[in-house]
Amino acid sequence: MNLKSKNIVSVRDLSKEEIKTILQKAKEMEELLNSNKSLDTMRGKILANMFFEPSTRTKFSFASAMQKLGGQVLTLEDTESTSIVKGESLIDTIKMMEKYSDLIVIRHPREGSARLAAEVSSKPVINGGDGANQHPTQTLLDLYTIRRLKGKIEGLNVALIGDLKHGRVMKSLAYALARLDARLTLIAPIGMEMPQVIVEELIEKFDADIMRTTSITSGIKEADVAYVCRVQTERFEDVYEAEKMQRAFRITQDVLKHAKDELIILHALPKTTEIDPKIDETRYAKYYQQAFYGVPVRMAIISLLVK
Repeated sequence: MNLKSKNIVSVRDLSKEEIKTILQKAKEMEELLNSNKSLDTMRGKILANMFFEPSTRTKFSFASAMQKLGGQVLTLEDTESTSIVKGESLIDTIKMMEKYSDLIVIRHPREGSARLAAEVSSKPVINGGDGANQHPTQTLLDLYTIRRLKGKIEGLNVALIGDLKHGRVMKSLAYALARLDARLTLIAPIGMEMPQVIVEELIEKFDADIMRTTSITSGIKEADVAYVCRVQTERFEDVYEAEKMQRAFRITQDVLKHAKDELIILHALPKTTEIDPKIDETRYAKYYQQAFYGVPVRMAIISLLVK
């Protein structure tokens, strides 16, 4: 399937077949990485990493992916040293960066910013996260991790746990999992539930099998995958309320006494208090392995979009 020059702003932009194409390509890239072969398919190509919000994994995994493919990376992250401080608009910044690069990755606090960038750029644009809205490449590496570790996605019970209201990762992932016929258990504190409009869409569009609960202990019992997200304190008006919720809504060893032996726990990282640090050394914890998969998945995306 040809994905050349396609924008990836939302996981909704991708068909089921396109998602499977990316996951298959990621498997090929992982095998190449493990073989230590030198790659130069992106030699002479430049990726523009435009980050208007802090990032570690997304920014550096895209840079690593491009460099492992033989390409180069331009990074915009210190806006104080750019023309943005002079009042340059996002549109003008994008129009300049497209002249210097073959592919643009943008992270921006404003929802819809990546869609705007895609509309004005003649080069493919990848959304690296726009506010509390979408983070499609994180979703793709999550899907790859689940399939890689569980052998499939269809029919699995995936529990999404934590701040489902503000977590852009969770919104994208719920949509993709429903499209790929996984069952969903949505576990969130009162006030942090997945928006009802999204739940209704998943049911209407994909006939999704969805269970909702405020109890981690009961919700995790039948889960094959537990995907945990942090309480995003930076998106709360009341920081003290957010911190209170952080302390109360956690994955602990006592919680895991009720889980399946073969459960895997995933997390987009960074994690704070939502997972007991003692769990890091258990058989359940797969989030560091998940972070590694970001490189072959983003190598796959780059190689499919830029040729």
